[in-house]
Amino acid sequence: MNIRKRSLLGLAVGLIAATSLTPAAFAQEGTVVVYSAHKASIIDRLLPLFEAETGLKAEVIKMGSGDIARRARAEADAPAADVIWSIAGSQLTENADLLEPYTPADFDKVDQQFVKSPAWTPYTLVVYVLAVNTDMLSVEDAPKTWSALADPQWKGQIASARANASGSALQQLQTVLTLFGDEGWDMYEAISANYVFTDSSGAVPRFVADGETSMGVTLEDNALAFVQGGAPMAILHMSDGTPATPDGVALVKNGPNPEGAKVFIDWVMSASTQEILTSEIGRRSVRTDMAGPPGTPDLGDLNVMSPLPLSEFGGVEAVLAKWQEVTGQ
Repeated sequence: MNIRKRSLLGLAVGLIAATSLTPAAFAQEGTVVVYSAHKASIIDRLLPLFEAETGLKAEVIKMGSGDIARRARAEADAPAADVIWSIAGSQLTENADLLEPYTPADFDKVDQQFVKSPAWTPYTLVVYVLAVNTDMLSVEDAPKTWSALADPQWKGQIASARANASGSALQQLQTVLTLFGDEGWDMYEAISANYVFTDSSGAVPRFVADGETSMGVTLEDNALAFVQGGAPMAILHMSDGTPATPDGVALVKNGPNPEGAKVFIDWVMSASTQEILTSEIGRRSVRTDMAGPPGTPDLGDLNVMSPLPLSEFGGVEAVLAKWQEVTGQ
């Protein structure tokens, strides 16, 4: 069943369960329209719960992070969305003028080191890793640093999403630019010469699991799902810098259903929803009262770093123009 149809059914479920609804939910009317870069499996897991627990109907429109930002910008004079859900915090900061600051319930439980702008709320912590197909390449022989990815021996062996379509790929680009400073673009050009580009970050671990490439730069939770599913895959955290960045959830300024949007944001930030994200989906919570996903190392044991904001490199348009020049994409 597609997301739109299931959303309509979810309203009926919510009405049947009306005795459990909060007063705030009774006050809301109309559909909450959500633009999300989440993969479909996460939306499919969480959306029915939201509708059943709040009594609200939600229509989730799934797009890549870059497409979400462009569509929200194009609709600025007449917004169609109420919420932007799970895109890179740096992209939300770049588009802060399209967003309405909102402090959700339980904000005091959010780790304040990840609060980067009043325009959006950190939603989960995204960790970037190298997924390795262990049938094709041993962990011992696999590269362990970003600089090692530039070795010409890996040409055509590393999957990566396109930075102009994927917020996670853009964060990976920012990581290289941050780590290597004045030599950042030269290093990224050398690394990207080895890339096989995919249309989305979710496609990267599929390439690795299916043996289309021996490695892929991807999100930790994406790779973890394949490992837990039995794929011949290992997860490596880069020793010269493991980027860990918040993605965010945000209220769209002048959206059609702001009160329903606030309920949605409160719900995704709640302890019960964040517990599902960590224990079942493999995302790291930004809440201080949540442990990491099972099977993942403690962040304290990794060389965690935060990429510099895009403004440090000329802004998103300049960075993506340079990316196209460097990669020929």
